[in-house]
Amino acid sequence: MTNSDHSSPARLTVRPTTPADQPVLERLWLLFRHDMSEHSGALPDPSGQFRRERLDASFTEPGWRGVVAHLEPAGGPVSPVGFALVRGLDGPTRVLSSFFVVRGVRRIGIGRDLAAQVLRSFPGSWEIAFQDANAPAVRFWRTVATDAVGEAWTEEHRAVPGRPDVPPDTWISFTTR
Repeated sequence: MTNSDHSSPARLTVRPTTPADQPVLERLWLLFRHDMSEHSGALPDPSGQFRRERLDASFTEPGWRGVVAHLEPAGGPVSPVGFALVRGLDGPTRVLSSFFVVRGVRRIGIGRDLAAQVLRSFPGSWEIAFQDANAPAVRFWRTVATDAVGEAWTEEHRAVPGRPDVPPDTWISFTTR
């Protein structure tokens, strides 16, 4: 791994969130929702916040888990660089509910490392949704699925519940061991 200037070695650490991580995840959540608004059309509420039910559930609901990623550059400060929220841990299928990597470290392998570590942490059946209009996400999630299970994954379009005004989501499904 490298830091954002790509000049010195760095280590990616991935761990389950704790209540102490909530303020950092709240800030990263705003960045994530802002990025996603390009594809969803979602706007912040009058206070400048985006909907955050999934974030809150990761700290309070059974079957949900948050994971946070930090980059630890040699000789530099530790930086939070991403997160994943997983639901369905109390059922037969895990769903990657939200996934985010800050722009400054995209396209250098950190997202793939984070996704791989999350998938390994919770083996079993998985479903991951993304929007076809988000071309980088399409490439990324197909690559992650192939990295995880080779060609043993499927893809289908599903309508977004309660949102007939938006295109269907694309869902990738596979099973890790």
